[in-house]
Amino acid sequence: MKKWLMVLCFSPLCGYSQLGGVNMHCGYDFTSYLVVHPHESGNEKTISGLKISVCNSEGVDVININNALSWKNANKPLIFFRNYRIDADNKKLPEGTTSGKWFYYFAQDHYLLSISNTFKADDFFVKIEDVDGDENGGTYKTQIIPLAAYNMYVLCSAEERDKVVQFGRKMNKPIQVVMEKE
Repeated sequence: MKKWLMVLCFSPLCGYSQLGGVNMHCGYDFTSYLVVHPHESGNEKTISGLKISVCNSEGVDVININNALSWKNANKPLIFFRNYRIDADNKKLPEGTTSGKWFYYFAQDHYLLSISNTFKADDFFVKIEDVDGDENGGTYKTQIIPLAAYNMYVLCSAEERDKVVQFGRKMNKPIQVVMEKE
């Protein structure tokens, strides 16, 4: 009898926790992304062989000290990586493969960086450098582009998203960068 009484007392509490009034969590909680699409004018193909990093106004790469800016790569520069495709078993496919699906579905064939939702984008810049020379079809000029809060992909609906998009556009679109050859 005591067991049934306990069940009756705590059942409403368990049921209440499943209602919409309580925030649900998703796989991207506390994380946002920056996505960059570097391409030539008139050509939407993403340029390979680039080093894309977060830098300060002087072009110096920013270090992720004690994971203050990203939950990954503590005490290292914030370097973007190229999205990749996976097969049905979630195994990474070789670069250039057109089968499979994108691992980060929202980034397609672009460069991306995982950052924390508290990342103050307005304080930073993105630096794009051509590190492979002619292998990607030419030598491209280095570009430094200011970031803004609306450049962040905030994938979970939460108050963090509302803070980020409070001023500016409310969208998840890559940062379009038209690269110029030297």
